[in-house]
Amino acid sequence: MLEKISLYLDLIRWNRPAGWLLLLWPTLSALWVAADGFPGWHLLAVFTLGTILMRSAGCCLNDVADRDFDKHVKRTAERPVTSGRIGVKEALLLGAVLALLAFALVLTLRTETIAWSFAAMAVAIAYPFAKRHVAMPQAVLGVAFSFGIPMAFAAVTGEVPWQAWALLSGNLFWVLAYDTEYAMVDRDDDLKIGMKTSAITLGQWDVMAIMCFYGAFVGVWAWVLDASDKPLLILGLTAATLQAAWHFVLIKDRTRDGCFKAFRLNHWVGFAAFAGVALSYL
Repeated sequence: MLEKISLYLDLIRWNRPAGWLLLLWPTLSALWVAADGFPGWHLLAVFTLGTILMRSAGCCLNDVADRDFDKHVKRTAERPVTSGRIGVKEALLLGAVLALLAFALVLTLRTETIAWSFAAMAVAIAYPFAKRHVAMPQAVLGVAFSFGIPMAFAAVTGEVPWQAWALLSGNLFWVLAYDTEYAMVDRDDDLKIGMKTSAITLGQWDVMAIMCFYGAFVGVWAWVLDASDKPLLILGLTAATLQAAWHFVLIKDRTRDGCFKAFRLNHWVGFAAFAGVALSYL
């Protein structure tokens, strides 16, 4: 039983919280903006737990969808489903249970949020299969990883204003930045197996594009949130920008270790942006 639990925790990447933090920080930022400050403990708890559960469910689906590809990639060959230590039906069942638990949390929110949750689920299910057909599947992931933003606005106000979609668009650029860094780690293996990624599509322009993506993320958020008269928000976004500059140092030589380290450190970029947003409402 302990071995089985250990495999389940490995499947949902429990020992790698950076994954769900990448989803959490923009979602919490949206909550603070929509609520014009602290959104309350109920919303904070629902969106935090829901983010963890949905990211875990997504890992289950992704590993099932990619099981025949992952065996050819150095970094993923020993994942539980790929290695056969967890069966396909078992992984899908676990993912379904986690998704249902997340949906149970959503049911405690406004009707509008419940409705948007179905769109979020549809995009999350589409992403693993986009890697077969879309030249920049990271854009699909960007929408999936940013959907907490409109859901947060719907939960607080009952509507999704243009600011929510603009923040989602800005956040999509951040996802493009860090997931392209992630894709650079596996580029050689992905080329061999025919997987489509932004790192392959961008080719020699990958590093420059990543830096442009970071710049677009910070620029869009600064514009939407009207950072000009919010010094603490400017401070947070500046901290995010300085970290992005450090990532350039890590990825400029395109080494596996450097690119993977840059990816893993991205949750601090999101935290810096969130801290600036939250502090600006004090």
